[in-house]
Amino acid sequence: MTTTTTTSSGIRRAAGPAPARLPGAWTLGLHRGALELRQFFRQREQVVFTFAFPVVFLALFASIFRDDVRGAGVTASQLYAAAMIASGVMSTSFQSLGVSIALERDEKVLRRLGGTPMPPAAYFLGKLWLVLVSGIAETVLLLAVGTACFDLELPTGAATWFTFIWVFALGLTGCALLGIAISSVPRSGKSATSVVVLPFLVLQFISGVFISIDTLPDWMLNVGALFPLKWMCQGFRGVFLPESAAVLEQAGSWEYGRIALVLGAWCVGGLVLCLLTFRWKSHRDG
Repeated sequence: MTTTTTTSSGIRRAAGPAPARLPGAWTLGLHRGALELRQFFRQREQVVFTFAFPVVFLALFASIFRDDVRGAGVTASQLYAAAMIASGVMSTSFQSLGVSIALERDEKVLRRLGGTPMPPAAYFLGKLWLVLVSGIAETVLLLAVGTACFDLELPTGAATWFTFIWVFALGLTGCALLGIAISSVPRSGKSATSVVVLPFLVLQFISGVFISIDTLPDWMLNVGALFPLKWMCQGFRGVFLPESAAVLEQAGSWEYGRIALVLGAWCVGGLVLCLLTFRWKSHRDG
């Protein structure tokens, strides 16, 4: 298609083909997400580690500790199964993005992408698509193992499933944004795993994943309450465990309102952290 222009003398001249309109950030984000998924599933070691890590820990802890929890109407296996779902969500979002983005920055992938016409939002949308698909797959896998091997009961009411969806969505979003933010902390790709995995491991101990919350000191629970993992664990326990198990919580109830408030605050705060800290270049590049 060509366009014409009229000069001051009235002569009409062909201006050549009109420039093609570039796709929007949303469309490019979908394509970027498809690329991220292909790259992820081609790396078999990473796929196995990402999905197997929470399942292995669930199998270990839930198999070792199977006794009934006094006064709660549940077994220790059920507690671990519910909490490990939250750990799996954070593993596929916070840990995965924190390490992978730091590596891409160190390998100058981000620098090259920053010099292309692709909107920056498309890059992050692609990462969020990767996190969403892998997070759903991890959750389905953990639910299958929990229900088949450790007596985890799936909810039957629509309201309970709705609670599961919003806890999952807010938790995944908040952890993904926190993972993007922490990716700027490592000074090199080699140190990314240590910088990201260590705080994630500590959080699992003080948020009720590996150790039952009724045995943790209050100061540890208060520290864990500053981060989204503790509230995701609590929300998923409320979804998959009977009401009698709420006595084990620090407040003696599921506190859905507070869960929504804290996870929502992390979504907003995580976005602010990303805007303030994200770097397209490594520390060595200035």
